[in-house]
Amino acid sequence: MEQTVLTFEKLPEAVAYLVTEVNDIRRLLEQQRQPLPSKRLPIGIEDACRVVMKARSTIYTLVRKGLIPCCKNGNRLYFYEDELLAWIANGKKKSIAETKAEIEAQMQQSVRHKPAMRNL
Repeated sequence: MEQTVLTFEKLPEAVAYLVTEVNDIRRLLEQQRQPLPSKRLPIGIEDACRVVMKARSTIYTLVRKGLIPCCKNGNRLYFYEDELLAWIANGKKKSIAETKAEIEAQMQQSVRHKPAMRNL
C-alpha cells in the first residue's frame, strides 16, 4: 500500500492490508523457526572426558564394565554427547524425601491385613 492519506472511508481497506502483511510476516517467522535436522556426530574419548568430567582411565574402565554408552570401531571408541548426558541424568541420586516416599509406598503395598475370624 502506498503512502496515502488515510481517511475513514479507506480504513477497512487499510486494516485488511495490515492483516495480510502480518500473516505474511508470521509465515516467514514460522519458516525460520523450524529447526534444521541436526546430525548426531560422534565425539572422541577426549571430548567424552570433558562431558562426563572424568579421567581418561575412568572412562576406559566404565567402557570395559559396560556402564557407559559407547561405540567401538576397531581400536577407537566413539561416544554421542546426548547419550552421555542422559547417562549422567540417569545416575541422579534420590533425595531423602524421595527415598522416604518410595519406601512408604512400598510398605503400603506390602501391608497384609489380618484375615477375618470365621465361626467354625
